[in-house]
Amino acid sequence: MSFRNDLEAASDWAASYLDRVGELPVAPSVRPGELRARLPESPPEQGEPFADLLRDLDELIVPALAQWNHPRFFAWFANTGSEPGILAELLIATLNVNTMTWLASPAGTELELTVLDWLAQLLGLPRGWHGHIEDTASTGTIAALAAARHLRPGGVVYASEEANFSVEKAARLLALEYRKVETDDEFRMRPDFPLDDATAVVATVGTTATTAVDPVPELAARCEEAGVWLHVDAAYAGAAAVAPELRWCLDGCDRADSVVVNPHKWLATPMDCSTLWTRKPEALHAAFALVPDYLAATADAVDLKDYGPALGRRFRALKLWAVLRWYGAEGLRALIREHVRLAQLFASWVEAEPGWEVAAAHPFSTVCFRHTERDNHELAGRATATGEVFVAATNLRGRPTIRLAIGNARTTEDDVRRAWEVLRECAFAR
Repeated sequence: MSFRNDLEAASDWAASYLDRVGELPVAPSVRPGELRARLPESPPEQGEPFADLLRDLDELIVPALAQWNHPRFFAWFANTGSEPGILAELLIATLNVNTMTWLASPAGTELELTVLDWLAQLLGLPRGWHGHIEDTASTGTIAALAAARHLRPGGVVYASEEANFSVEKAARLLALEYRKVETDDEFRMRPDFPLDDATAVVATVGTTATTAVDPVPELAARCEEAGVWLHVDAAYAGAAAVAPELRWCLDGCDRADSVVVNPHKWLATPMDCSTLWTRKPEALHAAFALVPDYLAATADAVDLKDYGPALGRRFRALKLWAVLRWYGAEGLRALIREHVRLAQLFASWVEAEPGWEVAAAHPFSTVCFRHTERDNHELAGRATATGEVFVAATNLRGRPTIRLAIGNARTTEDDVRRAWEVLRECAFAR
């Protein structure tokens, strides 16, 4: 078979998968080790046709996957592998460039700087800041805290007790002490903790459990006065700022030292693509820049390897560029608004149903709720085991709570309604 024929087969498979993904079980019914037991123990001695791989993809791999592109995937933070992003991933692999330095990829570097400027405009962030793409917010946080450590070594990283665990992991990797700050009744970080020994403060816009928004303006004022780096983890909820009525969520971020937003969470960009901006690029450069003879710098150019931990860098800007052009600002605003509408609708059903309650504020597309008499961890597992929906549970103030996170571009009101029906059916079942 020729490459063109295999390419056509792969594209047909991709289009067919997207057409039928909503009909697949959203969560697999497999046990640990079950798939591996069905795979050969050794690699093939002779090459195999690509058609055999597509066959095994259908028969072995897809049935053992959690279908993240399913319209009723509501666990953690749902996302979208959108059509423009999928097409761009093909082009990224085809070009196979490394955007580590300007000389290694002039177009890759300058496109990345451009799309970060475009996205900053859409989110209402300052345009003059340095911006680049990391794989995930975890890596972006490492980069930001490394810059903070360069300016104030040996101190403490403070973050909310509701902050993502990746913040603590980043502090551990950088040998910085990590301390959790208590939250208020709305799960927001309290701003009145001591900063005398701080290297950095990490505020969250859209915490993992409840999507609470920490008081960034107050934290920014305190950090400025104390000379402490303020990093804002807006990985999920920062995307909401494309809609002007939700731009309040980034209030105060123009006074932060760094901000991270994940287009691969709520901006229809396939994994992985996390955007990081900073108003102190010289601190990141000081923390990461090394220039060996074989990677000599180019005058008047930006070498993106000098602003984060990675040397090899995929051409992620191409897929973000494709998504921004395909959807446009209007399309992205419509996507965000529809997901927020669906979340508010779901919350209204919960509030109206006896025996159920909403457990936290829900300004974005995630709703925390619980059944007042059932084991909610068990209930979430039972609903997910039906294969019709995928929801996750957490604990809020020690109370088990279910989360329903809407973020897939293919999710409709019917999908959300069916999720509610499945949850109610599972709660009534004995």
